[in-house]
Amino acid sequence: MSNRVYLDYNATAPLREPARSAMLAAMDLVGNPSSVHAEGRKAKAMLETARGQVATALGADGADVIFTSGATEAAALGLANASLTCSAVEHDAVTSYCKATLLCDEQGLVDVPSPSSSALQYANSETGVVQSIPKDIKFCDMSQAFGKLPIAFNWTGAQMAVVSAHKIGGPKGVGALVVKRGTEIQAQIKGGGQEMGRRSGTENLVGIAGFGAAAVSAAKDLKTGVWEEIVILRDFLENAIAEVDPSTIIVSRQVCRLPNTCCLITSGWKGETQVMQMDLDNIAVSAGSACSSGKLKSSEVLKAMGFDDVAASSSIRISLGPDTTKGEVDRFIGCWAEKRNKYQLKRAG
Repeated sequence: MSNRVYLDYNATAPLREPARSAMLAAMDLVGNPSSVHAEGRKAKAMLETARGQVATALGADGADVIFTSGATEAAALGLANASLTCSAVEHDAVTSYCKATLLCDEQGLVDVPSPSSSALQYANSETGVVQSIPKDIKFCDMSQAFGKLPIAFNWTGAQMAVVSAHKIGGPKGVGALVVKRGTEIQAQIKGGGQEMGRRSGTENLVGIAGFGAAAVSAAKDLKTGVWEEIVILRDFLENAIAEVDPSTIIVSRQVCRLPNTCCLITSGWKGETQVMQMDLDNIAVSAGSACSSGKLKSSEVLKAMGFDDVAASSSIRISLGPDTTKGEVDRFIGCWAEKRNKYQLKRAG
């Protein structure tokens, strides 16, 4: 696997070493965080340390961080009884609970006339498009933006937000719903009353400890300019693709996007085919969201932006990360160009 090139950070980021170390330390603790004896208090202290780490990294001091099994469960917890509107560019975890009546333009920017009754993602996983979050938005999916952009929950005025550990180099299977203190949340999982009575079940201390450590590490990356370097690498990639094939669309290139995300449409060249061809050459990219790319259907996000079915099924997403090198990007460009030329020759023949 040493010769693999991983360019799918929006699907999941590799586990950070600080997160791994924190998880190993959590494994050595015996106590249940709900127990009152010494062992339980140690576990509880680790749990609350991680809660504070996530809150601080997200700029959510003074808010409530409710740990869940991931952003999908967090969205279900926040949205189950909310009756909100959203747009079709949202993740399925949001559109499953909201009415997708909000419209977006051809660049993927969403118009939100009633923020207090709407859900709006901070950044899109497929296109990287960053939304302008209106004050007092009811619900905000911050999963992709967290750790990549200098955001703060408190600044947005959002009432609720969701984040995910594995998007920032933490473990899979843990996330959080972040709410303004005092916000009414109806528990969907009832039992022992953990997480302030909002999400019962013994907390996944190992995962949560890794989440907290990853949040600290991700915040350091933002402060040290790691993502500014990734922007340079992404722009280099896109300029090279434009030279290889000017007809390939670089989606939403003219608006603010995540620093690491590039969505390419080569109409007629199936996204799934491209992903398989890259994979055979030991390069990992994706065809849209990781949660839906295996369903062999055109992208609902791209269709909401006005692309037809052919174009919407002909996209791939390249998402870079802190460990991505220029050599890896060069390798992708060369491989993509080779496969693109073969595709053109096949069509011409």
